[in-house]
Amino acid sequence: MKHSPWQQILTYFYLRKRDPNDPKNLSIKFMHGMNRISLFMFLIAVIVMIVRLFKH
Repeated sequence: MKHSPWQQILTYFYLRKRDPNDPKNLSIKFMHGMNRISLFMFLIAVIVMIVRLFKH
């Protein structure tokens, strides 16, 4: 089943349960883990940029 990008993001942040029919192998698990890390880093960078924008 094809998921929309927003549904996938909600799954990465544990706001939505995973589909039990999704394939479960080590490669996909690592891929989702790396995607989760990159999304967290992106959000932290955006927050830092917003803080710096309003600080000056």
